[in-house]
Amino acid sequence: MHPLPFLEDFLIILAAAVVIIFASRPLRLPSVVGFLLTGILIGPSGLHFIPEKDQIEVFAELGVVMLLFFVGLEFSLSHLRAIRRQFLGGGTLQILFTVLAVGGVAAGLGFSPNSALFLGGLVALSSTAIVLKILADRSELDTPHGKLAVGILLFQDFCIVPMIALTPLLGGGQSYSASDVFLRLSLSIATVAGVFYVARFLMPNVLHQIARTRVREAFLMGSLLVCLLMAAVTASLGFSYALGAFIAGLIISESEYSHEVVAEIVSFRDLFASLFFISVGMLLDLDFVARQPLSVFGVGAGIFFLKGLVVFGVALVLNVSFRTAVIASVSLAQIGEFSFVLATVGKASGLVDENLYQHFLSASVFTMLVSPLLIAFAPTFVERTQRLKFFQLFGTDKEGAGAKPLTDHVMIVGFGVNGQNVARVLRETGIPYIIIEADGETAVRLRKEGFPIVFGDATRKDILHLCEVGRARLIVFAISDPQGTRTAVRLSRSMNPNIHIIVRTKLVSEVEELEKLGANEVIPEEFETSIEIFTRVLDHYHIPRNVVNAQIKVIRDENYGMLRGRMLTERGLDRVAQLLAAGTADTFLVTDDSLATGKTLEELDLAHHTGTTLIAVVRGDKPTITPPGDFRIESSDSLVLVGTHANMDRAFGYLSQLPARESETSPATTKERIEHGG
Repeated sequence: MHPLPFLEDFLIILAAAVVIIFASRPLRLPSVVGFLLTGILIGPSGLHFIPEKDQIEVFAELGVVMLLFFVGLEFSLSHLRAIRRQFLGGGTLQILFTVLAVGGVAAGLGFSPNSALFLGGLVALSSTAIVLKILADRSELDTPHGKLAVGILLFQDFCIVPMIALTPLLGGGQSYSASDVFLRLSLSIATVAGVFYVARFLMPNVLHQIARTRVREAFLMGSLLVCLLMAAVTASLGFSYALGAFIAGLIISESEYSHEVVAEIVSFRDLFASLFFISVGMLLDLDFVARQPLSVFGVGAGIFFLKGLVVFGVALVLNVSFRTAVIASVSLAQIGEFSFVLATVGKASGLVDENLYQHFLSASVFTMLVSPLLIAFAPTFVERTQRLKFFQLFGTDKEGAGAKPLTDHVMIVGFGVNGQNVARVLRETGIPYIIIEADGETAVRLRKEGFPIVFGDATRKDILHLCEVGRARLIVFAISDPQGTRTAVRLSRSMNPNIHIIVRTKLVSEVEELEKLGANEVIPEEFETSIEIFTRVLDHYHIPRNVVNAQIKVIRDENYGMLRGRMLTERGLDRVAQLLAAGTADTFLVTDDSLATGKTLEELDLAHHTGTTLIAVVRGDKPTITPPGDFRIESSDSLVLVGTHANMDRAFGYLSQLPARESETSPATTKERIEHGG
């Protein structure tokens, strides 16, 4: 045997993963799919590079431990408060109805009640790693379906702890009562709570002592030590290693060192997630799939359909739009990574045999492989099906449309922070407007507060028609749904060729496509923030505001090309150069401690010291044009200056000096100091 079999296997995994990921990139396959294919390729039933299943399970266990540690680190209570309805309402209903539906089907197929209930728990869990990765890549985490999916996923991750605790009880081979279940859960919760509170007092002190060393490597190793130590403690108490890792991550997430820990070990997250999915692929028995392809396909398709149907129903109960319900249901229809952990525990407890385990494993990998493709197709499916009248009955409440027809109004799509700000200004100015909101609870609440709001999806023609898009003057898209925005922009333009369309987007890469679809103005948040930052920097250096504004206009006219790493066109560069070289006008407000206070214009001699020309002094609301040399400056006067960019900056520096400093130096010395920046 090779003296370092672990290292040899690890090298094989890394080499195969790099090759597969490199090959899958041109095909735009998600990395998770690449990892699964890597495992299938190099596993015992593939090319047989790693033949020992025991070694594979070690990799999988280590991957799960680290995955749950990172889940605990990211388990933010403030984040949960923001999506509490999706987390508690959506998560509870999804778990409950999935367990009941799958358990009912399993019982009908002849499984024992305990096994049927366990299978329901297996199927109820979805893949946090797959869904979050896809939503993040598509910039859809803040969309209605993204928030719903994230809320349910977090609840599922939280439920893995009691599920693991109850599995040995279900596999005990004897009858049990409600009191048995309650006792088991109570003991489990009490034990976990005891470990949690003891660790909560000890762990921050340990991290504090490690942090005092100011050695980066020590902090990194200390964080991993805390994770693995907690995993070992919970395993010694009869729970899983993964549970201890989750507790460690949860405690650290609430400590003052959470950000530093995340920054130090964030690169390990993807590594261990990759390790886990590759291990899952290696566990797949291709010979088993080849012997029973229809059975595996049928189980996988059945899981996907049944689970997606449950999530769709839960989404409608939460009063979301049809589009949100469909995309969320497709996103959560696959089997999750923690289902494999639970399946291993169930297999050890006698709830599933080898044949059932392989059926579940094969079907689960199938759902994971097809999930990214179906999620990508979901928006197109929604766009096609919602044209049918039957589907228009779902997720729409049209009470928000007033009886009085609107005309020459503004339509606001989405009532987040940006939508609220637009509505507030329109209300104050008396401009008529109507809001389209895809969250039913928000729509009902705002309607009670007197807002003109329609619950619905702006990607639907009937909703746009209801809001009188044909009579509207302007429509503002303030939603975080790139695909939905594109569809709605195209529909709005086709229904009203004259409407002015303003779109807020997170990414500047979407500007050109949205303009082609019909948007008049596209405002990318990432570069508008950059513009605001450099505007304030230039203001700090007294760059004239009209020059700054002109530069901003050049950048926007060039579709943010300079900020995207592109060179401005020759025309754009010429305009910027001309603006910087040209003379400009600006004003300087005189304060009590300004050099100019109490002095005459002749004493200041601005032309000599700074090269600028004073053309007026504004005192109160009365301007004095070309004042004489004996005109004495007072505090609160505004000096109107004309000069080049460089001279204007010199004038601001000269006038901003304190009188005491001026009295200590001669005018010539003062001019010399200003010109040299001192």
